Amino acid sequence: MSNLYEKALKTQDGRDTTLGEHAGKVLLIVNTASKCGFTPQYKGLEALYQKYRDRGLEVLGFPCNQFGKQEPGSDEEIQSFCELNFGVSFPLYSKVEVNGDNAHPLFQELKKEAPGLLGTEAIKWNFTKFLVGRDGQVVKRFAPKDKPESLEAEIEALL
Repeated sequence: MSNLYEKALKTQDGRDTTLGEHAGKVLLIVNTASKCGFTPQYKGLEALYQKYRDRGLEVLGFPCNQFGKQEPGSDEEIQSFCELNFGVSFPLYSKVEVNGDNAHPLFQELKKEAPGLLGTEAIKWNFTKFLVGRDGQVVKRFAPKDKPESLEAEIEALL
């Protein structure tokens, strides 16, 4: 079983959990922000979730305020914003850091398993996406500019 499943997480409502609750599913893990030029991707992420969740896809959002301070709100404010503006029903977790000394262990591992261009591990901006197979292995990293709908063929292949 993948080490990813052991990473401790906190839900936006303060519950302690791990990715283990999603074991056996295809995961699309995304660092998100509410005040970013890519924020409208929430709509596309929700569309993927609605289309494929019954076949085993989980979209998991991890708000991050490290890029241009584009996620300044509290967990409660972020959840409310996402529900009201984009109808988000997929799980959102408590705000995390994805780079630097305080990077969440989940993102440390995701970056190591799926480096970016030229082998760099750092996440460059909001809405970087990581696709994880049912076995917990990181399959691919997608850039912020990659729209959620452009990932469908690769998601389908894993379902």
